[in-house]
Amino acid sequence: MSAVVSVNTLTYTITYVTAKMLLSLKEIIREIGLNPSTLTEDWSTYENGIATWLESRHLQRVTLEVYDPETNKLVARWDLDVVYGSTGDGSLWVDIEAIRYAIAKAGLVPAQCKYDVKLHNKPGRPEVPGWRGCEYRSTDGFRRYAIGATIGGNGIGAETAYWRKS
Repeated sequence: MSAVVSVNTLTYTITYVTAKMLLSLKEIIREIGLNPSTLTEDWSTYENGIATWLESRHLQRVTLEVYDPETNKLVARWDLDVVYGSTGDGSLWVDIEAIRYAIAKAGLVPAQCKYDVKLHNKPGRPEVPGWRGCEYRSTDGFRRYAIGATIGGNGIGAETAYWRKS
């Protein structure tokens, strides 16, 4: 008697990459001196949007915008750029130490700051409940610093970068 076992590795990869993106954002928020409760309160909405758009391959970037609530001006920004088709040995990994190192370089933000998580998609994305179009705050006067690959899966990964005043 023989048995056939099939595993949907794409589903596992999407679940893993989604979870690691959100956990990376939570770590960034906490380490720059803010409260991650806004993120955790809407965790399922973020999870649903990221997973849906990773599966459809429409998700291009997950952005954390940190802003001054009095002026609505950008204070800091973190981008997780999605990379599709990356090859590998099938392993799933995250480099949280690279993110922590970059946080130490980028520094803390003032305690009164607030943040938004925004997802940038290719045109034609499927609709996901709880999500709508949005505008990004200006990055004029900021410089982008690439960290490199920080999350990897079987064909899907993320490269992280942060923005700070020049």
